[in-house]
Amino acid sequence: MPASTEARNGKTPGKPPRVAVLADSDTRWKWGSLTASRLLPESAALDGFLLRGRATPTPRQLTEVGVRADSLHEVTAAEFLHRMQRDSASYDVVVLALVGGAVQAVLHGLAHAWQGEARRPVVVTGYVGVVYEKLADGLLLRHGADVVLANSRYDAERFRAVYEGVGADASSVTECALPFLGGAPYEAEHDPYTVVFAAQPSVPDTPADRLYLLNRLAQHARLHPEREVLLKLRSKPGEHTTHIEEVPYQKLAQRLGDELPSNVRLVYGNMGEVLDRTDLLVTVSSTAALESLHRRIPTALLTDLGVREALGNHHFTGSGCLVSWDQLDAGERPVADPAWVARQGVAADGTYEHAFDGARAKVAELLGRDRGPLAPYYTRTTAPGYLPRVLARHHLAPDGSPLPGAPAADKEAGAVRQIVRRAARGAYRHGVQRVAPVIRRMGEL
Repeated sequence: MPASTEARNGKTPGKPPRVAVLADSDTRWKWGSLTASRLLPESAALDGFLLRGRATPTPRQLTEVGVRADSLHEVTAAEFLHRMQRDSASYDVVVLALVGGAVQAVLHGLAHAWQGEARRPVVVTGYVGVVYEKLADGLLLRHGADVVLANSRYDAERFRAVYEGVGADASSVTECALPFLGGAPYEAEHDPYTVVFAAQPSVPDTPADRLYLLNRLAQHARLHPEREVLLKLRSKPGEHTTHIEEVPYQKLAQRLGDELPSNVRLVYGNMGEVLDRTDLLVTVSSTAALESLHRRIPTALLTDLGVREALGNHHFTGSGCLVSWDQLDAGERPVADPAWVARQGVAADGTYEHAFDGARAKVAELLGRDRGPLAPYYTRTTAPGYLPRVLARHHLAPDGSPLPGAPAADKEAGAVRQIVRRAARGAYRHGVQRVAPVIRRMGEL
C-alpha cells in the first residue's frame, strides 16, 4: 500500500497542515492569508510573518483586514529565513505575498537554507490584484516558486508566454482567482442610493489630479443631494500600504472644508462591507472594481484623466465600464461586458467557488512527491549584473546566504529595538507625506 502524503513528507499522519505566510503590506497580508485558506483545509494552522519595512501594517490595518492567524511575527528577511531553515519540517506550504524583488530574494534565501534537505515546503506566490505594469519584470522576479498563481485565464496566458519566451519553466503558472471576492450579488437600489469612490494611494499621484477627482466627487454630490457619496480610503495619515501615498485625500478634504457637501463622507473599513451598501462603485483602476464586478454592482472606471498605462485603467478596455464623471453626473450606469468579466477571473456567473480547484489540486500533487531544490530563472549566470543587487537589498549574498551584519536571526527584538523601529517608520512616513511635498514645491518656485 502506498504511503500517505503526510508520511512521504515526514509529517505525522492525520496532523493538520501548517502554512507560513510572509507579507510586506496590509493588502498583501490579506491576499496571502486568504490564498492560504483557499489552498488548504480549514483545519490548517496559519503562521503570519510581516516583513519589516516602510509598509509594515499597523494593528488597525491588520484588524481591518480581519484575517485570522494562529501566530503573527514581525521579521526581517534574514530572520524569516532562519526560522524557515530551523522549522522547515514543520511547514507544508510557504506563501510569499511580497513585492517582486522581495520574492526573488526570499526564493534564493530559501534555496540556500534548504539545500541538501530531502523534504521542503511547497512555495506559492502571485499578485494581489490587477497586473497592469512591469509584467516581465515582476514575473521573472517571482519565477522559482513551485506555484505562481494567476488571478484569471487572461493572466495565466500572459504569464506562461513571458516564461516560455525567455526559456524558463512555465509549469508553475496556475490559474485561479483573487481570493477575497465574495459577498451577496447586487439586486436592488439602496435607500439612500449610495455612490462609493474607491481611492488609491498612488493613482493618480499628483496633488492636482487628486484634488480634481475630489472636486468632481463633491460636484456629483451637489448634483444629487438625495444620494450618499462615500470616499472609501485605504489608510489613515501616517499609515502606508503597498504604494506610497504622498497626498492623502483626507488632507485635501480638510483643505476644501465647508465646500465639501454634507452628503459626502470619508469612510474606512473592510471593502466588502462597504460594497454591501453600494449602488455605484467609482474608481480609477482599483482592484475594488473587480470585487464590485464580481457582485454585479454597476462599476465605473474613470476616463477623466485619460486611459493610460500609468493610471492602470487601460486594463479595463473592453469591459464596458470606462466612463467620465460628466457621464455619471448625467445618470449613466455602466454595464459590464460578460465575456470580459469572465476572462478576468471575476466569475460573476457563479463559478467562483470552483476557481481554486486547480490550484488546490496542484499543491496537493506537489505535496505528494519529491520536489527538488528551488530553481529561479535569475541566477549568477543569467543575471550577474542584476541579481546581486536584488538580494543585497535584503542583506543576502549572491548565493542566498545572509550577509555579514544582517539582523540577528536568532534573537527576539527587545522593547528598545521595537520602539526604535516604530519611531523610524513613523519618521519615514512623516518625511514622505509632509517633508517631501514641501521640498518638491520649493523646487518648483
